[in-house]
Amino acid sequence: MSLPVPTLMGIINVTPDSFSDGGRFASRDHALAHGLRLMEEGAHVLDIGGESTRPGAAPVSENEEMDRVLPVIEALVPHLNDGVRLSIDTRKPRVAEAAIGAGAHIWNDVTALEFAPDSLKMAARLGVPVILMHARGTPETMQDDPHYDDVVSEVRDYLAARVAACEAAGIPRDRLIVDPGIGFGKTVEHNVALIRHMAAFTDLGCEVMLGASRKRFIASLDRGGDADERLGGSLAAVIAAWRQGASWFRVHDVAATRQALAVTKALETRS
Repeated sequence: MSLPVPTLMGIINVTPDSFSDGGRFASRDHALAHGLRLMEEGAHVLDIGGESTRPGAAPVSENEEMDRVLPVIEALVPHLNDGVRLSIDTRKPRVAEAAIGAGAHIWNDVTALEFAPDSLKMAARLGVPVILMHARGTPETMQDDPHYDDVVSEVRDYLAARVAACEAAGIPRDRLIVDPGIGFGKTVEHNVALIRHMAAFTDLGCEVMLGASRKRFIASLDRGGDADERLGGSLAAVIAAWRQGASWFRVHDVAATRQALAVTKALETRS
């Protein structure tokens, strides 16, 4: 799959309880309008999710998740242009299968294909790029006192093992993107360490993604504030990760991120 570098993934949460947009795009029409706006801002991928994975979130059924995401995918497909791709953000292989059948191109799995016994087999059969994210615990429990002896090494070793499992299942490494899972079973200090050392993941032979947009650790490092008040910290995390070799960025604020990266690249390459 050929996409520009850096690759900007715009977030479309078709859920009533997402941590950032609080259900603003839960309807098909609102999600479609938001997706069109993200494309205008320069998104290369639109990531559509129908189950919140924020800390404390409760699971939803396969049928409910599909009822949320499939109409949005079907509505967006006719509007795709300039090589924009759709991604399905789900843990469930049956939801991924239905979404790919409806026109999505990428499977973004916060459990790195571990949620269901047939996730690896399904991903191999679908033949699409897969994003493997590290998470410790479930959304209901992941922020209950997470502990690591060495968070960077442990997350890297986990992702290396998942890449190996994918290859053994017939999924080639060049179809894999790895994500250290900022905020998924990590403290503020863990998140900072992972962003500071994103280069540790670049030797896995996969593109590396950062998903730090508007997350709670940003407020913890500054003066608090709601999710929509965390743009500055989100951009700082993106720039730091870009300098460490990350090339995919899952963000709410596509236009601002595009601009920040463009200026960063210009400053670093011009004498």
